[in-house]
Amino acid sequence: MKRLIERSRSVGEVLRWVTQNPGKVSASHYPIALHKLGQLLQQQPGPPMGAGDSRGPAGQVLEQPEFHVLCQAIVSGCAKFDNFSIVNCLYAAAALGLPGESPLVRVLEDESRSRLGRFNQKDVSMVFSSEANNKALEAIFSSQLFYENRQERFIRSMAEWLPRKAENLTPYTMALIAKYVARHRLREPRLLDTIANFLLKRGEQLDSKVIQKLVFPFSRMNYRPSNHGELFPKLEAILEQKAGSSPLATVNILMSMFQLSHFPQTVLHQVFSPGFITNVMSSPYALIVRRYLSLLDAAVELEFREYSGPRLDPRYRVLMFEHALTADEANRKYSYKGLVAEALRQLVGEECYRQDEVLPPGYCTDFLLWINRSGTVLPLSRVPAASRAPPATSPVTVSLRSSVLALTSDLQDFAPVVLSVNDKWHYCQNSDILVGSRAMRDRHLRLLGYCLVQLPYTELEKVSGIEEAKHYLRQKL
Repeated sequence: MKRLIERSRSVGEVLRWVTQNPGKVSASHYPIALHKLGQLLQQQPGPPMGAGDSRGPAGQVLEQPEFHVLCQAIVSGCAKFDNFSIVNCLYAAAALGLPGESPLVRVLEDESRSRLGRFNQKDVSMVFSSEANNKALEAIFSSQLFYENRQERFIRSMAEWLPRKAENLTPYTMALIAKYVARHRLREPRLLDTIANFLLKRGEQLDSKVIQKLVFPFSRMNYRPSNHGELFPKLEAILEQKAGSSPLATVNILMSMFQLSHFPQTVLHQVFSPGFITNVMSSPYALIVRRYLSLLDAAVELEFREYSGPRLDPRYRVLMFEHALTADEANRKYSYKGLVAEALRQLVGEECYRQDEVLPPGYCTDFLLWINRSGTVLPLSRVPAASRAPPATSPVTVSLRSSVLALTSDLQDFAPVVLSVNDKWHYCQNSDILVGSRAMRDRHLRLLGYCLVQLPYTELEKVSGIEEAKHYLRQKL
């Protein structure tokens, strides 16, 4: 039967084979028949098939009794179909141009959603390429299988149709989409601008917790949306009104804006006020907010010098991070850091650098070295104490500005160098743009007086063996 369907030369022939031989047709034959119909229709002249299109050969097929018999057979039997047949029927129906409200599509979508947990990655990708309504999107982006895997074809398709459908989506669905975009570091301007336009139109009706989810992809992808001239002031106005209702969400939104080099002064007055601080310190999430506030306070000192409002009380300052980021730890086996460490050890010796040094206000560096004016890497024992980085264990007592002065006072003789191994997950997907948190870290390290030497994975992946790695590092240094 499969060969007969695939060799058919006309729409009528396909329909006859399937409808007149029900005893010989299995579940796997239905998607083959739908796919074949789509191929044959594309070869025929006339307007393209679309929902409600009754003109030309395509529309005529939808009205043929044999086609309705085929659809009814799928509707009646799909609960017993295997996953592969369900997925392929849905994908073929979408490619054929069947309207979303048709009984066949509705039944296939319902059956697919009920089986999401049992689908493999390929099945999931095909389903998601076929569905696009609000209810379906909620099911799609709520699926853990989909969330954990990047569906390239679906994302490219979604960038085309999401702007047209965004107005009809719920904040919950849009937040799920934003979470997925951020999770996979998808710096797709059309998707990000669609989220930004949604936020601009609906912002007043959303609570801070939803707003933080919608804002996060912009900072994650280091992307200022095209409407940022309108959006950022509006977010400031919303935060002024809602800052105290959800302190953690407020601080998260501020962090996203800071990573994009936008500093809302009036909101800073609120979050650094005694009342806000007292409220935060008595909450269950006091430590995480203290970390964020400490980093925000450091960013104000380094990047927003004209600010003259209240600042974080030194008693509450802590390191933002005390060790390597979770993502870096989880991806250690995929990192080029081990190769660089061994090459550096052989090149300059262990006494000439520190690895995994945490610098105030809490940035973990891969390798820290000191180099003199002639370009020689110095042993740590020969670096004057005044030129060394302040100890990260005492962020409460160390002023960042004094750190800058200490590092730059002897800059004619010594330059502190940070070697930064930028692995693939430090960049936006398929891009050479660093994610927002990494980009802000680099800005701050430079403002603190460090010379930053970038070691991007695109260069490191071309290095073969220790000797080539040593040559590469020698050139970089």
